[in-house]
Amino acid sequence: MAEANGEAVDLKASFLQIYSRLKSELLEDPAFSFTEDSREWVDRMLDYNVPGGKLNRGISVVDSFQILKGGQLNDDELFFAGVLGWCVEWLQAYFLVLDDIMDNSHTRRGQPCWFRLPKVGIIAANDGIILRNHIPRILHRHFREKPYYVHLLDLFNEVEFQTASGQMLDLITTHEGEKDLSKYKMPVYNRIVQYKTAYYSFYLPVACALLMSGEDLDNYADVKRVLVEMGTYFQVQDDYLDCFGDPEFIGKIGTDIEDFKCSWLVVQALEIADENQLKILEENYGKSDPACVAKVKSLYNDLNLQARFSEYERTSYEQLISSIEAQPSKEVQEVLKSFLHKIHKRQK
Repeated sequence: MAEANGEAVDLKASFLQIYSRLKSELLEDPAFSFTEDSREWVDRMLDYNVPGGKLNRGISVVDSFQILKGGQLNDDELFFAGVLGWCVEWLQAYFLVLDDIMDNSHTRRGQPCWFRLPKVGIIAANDGIILRNHIPRILHRHFREKPYYVHLLDLFNEVEFQTASGQMLDLITTHEGEKDLSKYKMPVYNRIVQYKTAYYSFYLPVACALLMSGEDLDNYADVKRVLVEMGTYFQVQDDYLDCFGDPEFIGKIGTDIEDFKCSWLVVQALEIADENQLKILEENYGKSDPACVAKVKSLYNDLNLQARFSEYERTSYEQLISSIEAQPSKEVQEVLKSFLHKIHKRQK
């Protein structure tokens, strides 16, 4: 185990070195004449928003490519897989910078949201656009000679569209007009999660690794389906931990109840609550008063949603294992299992 952990530390260190190189290249991009102030701004903005977090999405591109290749990567392969991993992290940073403005959030990854910083404010909206535009700059510099270059561009464009559309669905369901819990049904929840989270967090890293391996993504529709299901399972865990997780352990204080989120827990509660319980939800869900939040949490306990989640987790895991083991390629099975084992029964 120590050796495996050592390898993980080495991989993360190598991965971070690639970030430094990409940042240097972007700060010298010949398409724009940087002033000293603008270069300093982009340098600080990148360091604040891109390399934070767990870097799971980016590193999983490298992990997945190594599994598909069936052996250790040489320096070039490691570098190119790492660059694609960072493109996924850049996409994540772009989404988060803009999401935080839309949600009027206060903290992200244990520090103030970028737009909350003095002298940043709404300039963060343009910074989000710059982050998004860095992705094709990186891809053009490092992959334009590769046979799969156009497929990479198509992949990132499609996943970005799916994620932005999922965000729109989330925003208009959660925020538009009067607070209406009757909209919160399982098909709506699944659609939001699939588009807002699953495509870019689960499918995109594996699709990058498959393209690097010379594969045609059209032949992997079933793999995409499994990864999207895994992404849904991941988000359900997230919703559960938002309410029942330990804030000290997960690194953030959950606010789904206060924010009137279309969370898995409230959708489940709405399905099984009696008339009195529905009234409690209607009166208290989406209010920031701690007493209202406590009433909702108490109702979740009365409805035994913790046991319902445990059952969901068990059946989802079994179905995913069954779908994974039906894949014809052993390497693809291994990639999918490595993703599943990272998230199964996670506590944060």
